[in-house]
Amino acid sequence: MGAVLATVLGASLVGCSSTGGKRAEDRAKAAQAGRPAVSTPRWTFAMVTHAGDGDTFWDIVQKGAKEAAEKDNINFVYAHDDQAQQQAQFVQNAIDQKVDGIVVSLAKPEALKDVIGKAVKAGIPVITVNSGSAQSAAYGALTHIGQDEEVAGEAVGTELTKRGKKKAVCVLHEQGNVGHEQRCAGAKKTFGGEMENLYVEGTNMPSVQAAVQAKLQADPSVDAIVTLGAPFAPTAIKAKDAAGSKAEVATFDLNASVARDLKSGALGFAVDQQPYLQGYEAIDLLWLYRYNANVLGGGRPVLTGPQIVTADEAGKLEEYIKRGSR
Repeated sequence: MGAVLATVLGASLVGCSSTGGKRAEDRAKAAQAGRPAVSTPRWTFAMVTHAGDGDTFWDIVQKGAKEAAEKDNINFVYAHDDQAQQQAQFVQNAIDQKVDGIVVSLAKPEALKDVIGKAVKAGIPVITVNSGSAQSAAYGALTHIGQDEEVAGEAVGTELTKRGKKKAVCVLHEQGNVGHEQRCAGAKKTFGGEMENLYVEGTNMPSVQAAVQAKLQADPSVDAIVTLGAPFAPTAIKAKDAAGSKAEVATFDLNASVARDLKSGALGFAVDQQPYLQGYEAIDLLWLYRYNANVLGGGRPVLTGPQIVTADEAGKLEEYIKRGSR
């Protein structure tokens, strides 16, 4: 992957800036035609995330980033690994290739602190996305784009309380992920009942199902299960059914399966952090910084969530979910 990243990163093509009152209109028309909407230099931006293989959430982030890159005349390069040390190596590769901007997620911030510092020292603007909002500014990033994970968790705890739940299990599928810990901590903070964490091996779905099922069988008083990613919601539903439990399942994030389960009633609600926006805005804000020295957020994260999605909202969003942008 590192070799591929180094090969793809290329030189920029220089153009001239577009100005005038029709600029916004011209950009929109060009984007619709599949052409770059600007005549700025063809800068190269690299995005490095902690996504594992087959994670549909990150497919949506990447889709947003690619579409913004196409509009902004950006050479977009993407690399990912769920191991923090490999993620740091990808960032180092981007620095070595002298990219014009870097987008990076900070699921395990300490492992990336030094290499982000190197990027900033080299004069490469950095924007963090999704995870690591608390560390973003301290590490020298321009801004952070995503949801505040503790605030998102608080929204879940509040929703569970509204639904009259008394005992919940928060299923953590990636140990060491600070964002996941913050979600469960936030939910516990605002939940009127009792909540405990259940750590599972997220790379092994049969193991996840077995762990959730065993928990429900051992404690029939559990009436709510919260998963931290869309791919884990169907597994929790299967575990609940196999255990003969009446617990309601809720999840973070959306995909087509979650939308179907919301509409059928198999899933109570979902928390959307709008991953398309995270990718799209990260690239767009890097472009704005290179073009016009713009920075958004005023030193605080640019929030893309949380939004509580129920059966009614899922129906309205189904068109966008099918096309892979929600």
